[in-house]
Amino acid sequence: MSSTKELILYKDFENGKLFYDFTWLIENYDNDYYNKEDKAALYYECFHDLIEISVSHGFEGNLWHNFLAFILINNENAYSRSCEIRGKVAGTINAVAMHDFTIFKELFDFDLHTLETAFDVTGADLLTDYQSTDGSSKVFNQRIRNRICELSVHLDEAETVEAFKDAVTKFYQDFGVGKLGLHKAFRIEHAEDGAKIIPITNIAHVKLDDLVGYEIAKKKLIDNTEAFVNGKQANNCLLFGDAGTGKSSSIKAIVNQYYDKGLRMIEVYKHQFQDLNDVIAQIKNRNYKFIIYMDDLSFEEFEIEYKYLKAVIEGGLEKKPENVLIYATSNRRHLVREKFSDKAELADDLHNNDTVQEKLSLVARFGVQIYFGAPDKKQFQQIVRVLADKYQIHMDEEALLLEANKWELSHGGLSGRTAQQFINYLLGQEKE
Repeated sequence: MSSTKELILYKDFENGKLFYDFTWLIENYDNDYYNKEDKAALYYECFHDLIEISVSHGFEGNLWHNFLAFILINNENAYSRSCEIRGKVAGTINAVAMHDFTIFKELFDFDLHTLETAFDVTGADLLTDYQSTDGSSKVFNQRIRNRICELSVHLDEAETVEAFKDAVTKFYQDFGVGKLGLHKAFRIEHAEDGAKIIPITNIAHVKLDDLVGYEIAKKKLIDNTEAFVNGKQANNCLLFGDAGTGKSSSIKAIVNQYYDKGLRMIEVYKHQFQDLNDVIAQIKNRNYKFIIYMDDLSFEEFEIEYKYLKAVIEGGLEKKPENVLIYATSNRRHLVREKFSDKAELADDLHNNDTVQEKLSLVARFGVQIYFGAPDKKQFQQIVRVLADKYQIHMDEEALLLEANKWELSHGGLSGRTAQQFINYLLGQEKE
């Protein structure tokens, strides 16, 4: 059997110790140079680690195959990055990939019961036919977990190395590779060695159709986003207007709608703007389209972070990558707060027009600006009707709207958020 030390492209694995320990056992099970008891102890250590990973990741069936599939789809290398979104690629790199996939197929084809006989151990049946308690995962959402388990089955069924390679390549094309491929949305964490991009595993599965009304606003957002994911020119986008009108929900719906076309989203807060250049450097050469999302963006007079944001959006010698846009929401159109008292201060400013322009220049860098206004009474009632129907609330319409009117008077006024909160209240009052 080929040694995993011969792998060329696929190295530096997540959970690499488990991979190399277990493959060492497979490569050396019949090597009498090593102590049988030591190999048995290492086997049970690997058994433990496989169970732990499988429970946290929601794997079931052949856990060794699941783990190998997980290794393959998470390893970012020259071949996997070339195949993400694009699919099959030409060139010599295919021969190098075939070399590595030959080794992986041998690992897939190895009968784990051989280890039982060689080491006088048990557990192969448990590893090859593991039944999950509920199939849930603490690391992935259900969609990603299912895709990994399905790929594991396809790879087990592959009769040739070429078929094995095609199955992995097809996965890269359909879903991408690594954390950026598998997940829709991310947040960032500041570390000593730079910004780290961390997956958000549980994003709200909201759709644009869930947002009642705002058809003109939604169309502007869709048109700009579709141009972006299709490789055409698109603009940074600012969604502004009244609170609770669906600005944030619209952006979450956008990433859900266009994830399959390679759209990803990274949420950034204004205290993290110092890390923006680092984040962009990590994503600019990937085959995905990235929206850097800033929710509830606004600045007080004394805050200067907006100057850093201006420089990132448009400025500096390096051009902003074509696969990156900035989408922001705000209750303020001009983003930087202005007060009447500022007028008196400006009177003492010899270049007061320059000062005003400095404050307005940030919003000017958002080429698409979309207004979300509070609904009127009629629109609010329509939102309530649609939500009541969606959640199957069986209540006389006149009584429903009367209660909704009472609710909004004491809970923040007319808005989509208020309507949703009212529906949540009704659902909580329903008797089982």
